[in-house]
Amino acid sequence: MTQSKVRTGKAFVNMKADPNSYTKQEVDILIAKAVETAVEEARRIDEESMAKHNRDATVLSMILGFTTLALFVDGLLRLLGIIPPFMHIDIDLLDQIVNRVEVDVIDKLKQVPSAFHKY
Repeated sequence: MTQSKVRTGKAFVNMKADPNSYTKQEVDILIAKAVETAVEEARRIDEESMAKHNRDATVLSMILGFTTLALFVDGLLRLLGIIPPFMHIDIDLLDQIVNRVEVDVIDKLKQVPSAFHKY
């Protein structure tokens, strides 16, 4: 056993070191090992959580992208008149375009002189 002097009040008292206690060097080694273990564990947890986040974000993006594309195609097909109107809201432009062409363009073509039609 080693002895050390501890100051209590104004006098020094001789104390014997406990054989079950650690030295400063041993405590420093234990702390260094604990820090190393904690850093490795934190890195492992960080890598696992980032992998889970990336996987979840990818799935969510796929769902949102598919839903957006499906709604776009649905609107396009309703606009073209391929799918019937929803709740009696008719946005079919194809009939309006055909009517406009029949009324405006065909009338204009009838007004063109017949000399133009020879070629």
